[in-house]
Amino acid sequence: MNPTKSAGVPKFVLHQGSTVKKVIAVTSGKGGVGKSTVTALLASHMKAKGLRVGVMDADITGPSIAKLFGVEQQLFASENGWVPLVSKTGIPFVSMNALLEEPDAPVLWRGPLLGGIIKQFWGEVEWGNLDVLFLDMPPGTGDVALTVFQSLPVAGVVLVTTPQSLVDMIVGKSIRMVQDLHLPILGLVENMAAFLCPDCGTSHRIFGPSHVEELAKKYSISATVTLPLQPEWTAWCDSGDVEFLDIPQVEAFVEQLIEGFYENK
Repeated sequence: MNPTKSAGVPKFVLHQGSTVKKVIAVTSGKGGVGKSTVTALLASHMKAKGLRVGVMDADITGPSIAKLFGVEQQLFASENGWVPLVSKTGIPFVSMNALLEEPDAPVLWRGPLLGGIIKQFWGEVEWGNLDVLFLDMPPGTGDVALTVFQSLPVAGVVLVTTPQSLVDMIVGKSIRMVQDLHLPILGLVENMAAFLCPDCGTSHRIFGPSHVEELAKKYSISATVTLPLQPEWTAWCDSGDVEFLDIPQVEAFVEQLIEGFYENK
């Protein structure tokens, strides 16, 4: 039995009074490829283009979005539902860490509870009126991924990988999952592609040669972007200032996403 083809999966209901025009999931079959950073960068650059953007941290057991945005407050509830946290530039978001008393406390939950919090994030958070809601997905093709892809109105997916052949193979599993669910793949991000030495200016491909074009061709993905490994970018992320990074490659990729995403609206 292929669970991706199961019938009768219930659809989650969006918070009453909120509207979300488009939902974009950012995912990867492999952890540690910079998926959360890419999510935050895409959201920030898309907001800079005038769109109303939000982020749901769907990586319940490994949440990173609050740290990237430099927000330490806790989520609180109003009479209408949970009030999302807001980044420094005004991006509303929710993350599991905003419900924990200690940021390093583990979330020891099984599948049904993980799916339940996704349902709450979608249906009980006052999202307001958004053009795009980005979903920072957990790695892999397990319970949460299936719950999100089958129960939320995901209109497109962005895949994140690195140059390693091993990563490409595992990311391929996520690509096949998305294709089996008949969801559009909006683009492919190859992160940590090369390190540019600040002293000599030489580019070093620490994780091997790029495979992004080969992977894109294999799975018929049109929009691609290659991002270098930049220690200064990491410092901005660690300090909670990811949304202030102005990265031309990401800006160009976002323009491709917007063009491709809305051409058939």
